[in-house]
Amino acid sequence: MIDMAQIDAVEDWLIGEALRSAKVPDLFGEMCVRLRTCDVPVDRASLAWSALHPLIEGEMAYWQAGEDVLHEQYPHQEEEPETWRNSPMRAVLVNRDEMLRRRLDGANADHDYPICAELAEDGYTDYLVLATAFELPALADLQGNTGILVSWATKTPGGFTDDALFAIRYIQKRLALAARANLEAQITRTIAQTYLGGFAGQRVLSGQIRHGDGETIEAVIFYSDMRDSTAIAEDLGPDRYLTWLNTYFEVSAGAVLQHGGEILDFIGDAVLAVFPIDARGLGAAVRKAVKATDEARRRMKELNASVQQGRRLRAGIALSVGKVMFGNIGIAERLTFSVIGQTVHAAARIEALTKHAGTDILMTEDVAACIPDKAVFVDTFSLTGFATKQPLYTLADPA
Repeated sequence: MIDMAQIDAVEDWLIGEALRSAKVPDLFGEMCVRLRTCDVPVDRASLAWSALHPLIEGEMAYWQAGEDVLHEQYPHQEEEPETWRNSPMRAVLVNRDEMLRRRLDGANADHDYPICAELAEDGYTDYLVLATAFELPALADLQGNTGILVSWATKTPGGFTDDALFAIRYIQKRLALAARANLEAQITRTIAQTYLGGFAGQRVLSGQIRHGDGETIEAVIFYSDMRDSTAIAEDLGPDRYLTWLNTYFEVSAGAVLQHGGEILDFIGDAVLAVFPIDARGLGAAVRKAVKATDEARRRMKELNASVQQGRRLRAGIALSVGKVMFGNIGIAERLTFSVIGQTVHAAARIEALTKHAGTDILMTEDVAACIPDKAVFVDTFSLTGFATKQPLYTLADPA
């Protein structure tokens, strides 16, 4: 006989975890351990849920008695993997069932799914999948498939008793509440990071959401603009041009992320990124920005070398350094988190000069001073908004 007072204690613990937005896999693993101390004979369990993420479609947590919980993430795919197509968890999801149960031993054994045969061979006697649906507005397009799926298995002779089934059903609803609270927080962080970037997103989530909120920081500005975009867009048409544009962003913005930069905005076919100057100093920020520039150039060359015929991808890149205002701009009802200031203006104007300077990369003297072995003087140029001509440098090609 299962003591429901002990189950109530697990419920109280789950509520506490929901209030502090504990990570779902950790929460799930600890909950399974606590259920075993309440004499609920769970020997194996898995939890599945949908994700709102540009790279990840779904996630799962796997737990087995005596082992740490295992967390796996599954990328978006055109076709479902065969293991998932043959899964009882998928069957419950597709059929909108609340429960699927399979006896794994004795005369009533049912091994109609591969996992059932595998579990029976490993000594499991009973297996069930329970679905608990909940509303999550961010995942509304999943047409009712929001919620959690949990599989439960035991090695106890005779399988789960009625008391154990009652306890599992009871606790899974409380697990769903805790998971929902965590997933909402996770979705919020994902959206902030995806659309604002980690640096800006964290500030917004920390409360910098009012018009004018921000700070003055010193940073290296990375500004990249694709060449001949108007002609390419007209030549390719909307669908093919979007593919081309995203390829360019993988080359340029991807290099920025690889080397620790923060992408602040995609301005048409331009990339505005920042490398904040922290306690490690100006030199460290410049070196990261230069590595990103070198990487973007390498990726572009590699991509163009693979093209037998047709257009080559070209872009201009500018680096400048100085103080910028980093914060909310716009109107109170519609804000964006970005950088403004003379340093940003300089980067945009310097990039425009690459079209006439005979090089695709230009940087200010302050940036070049940090990399004397890599910077090559180009010429002095007049920049709109600057009283005197500015010496500009390019980046030596490692090749």
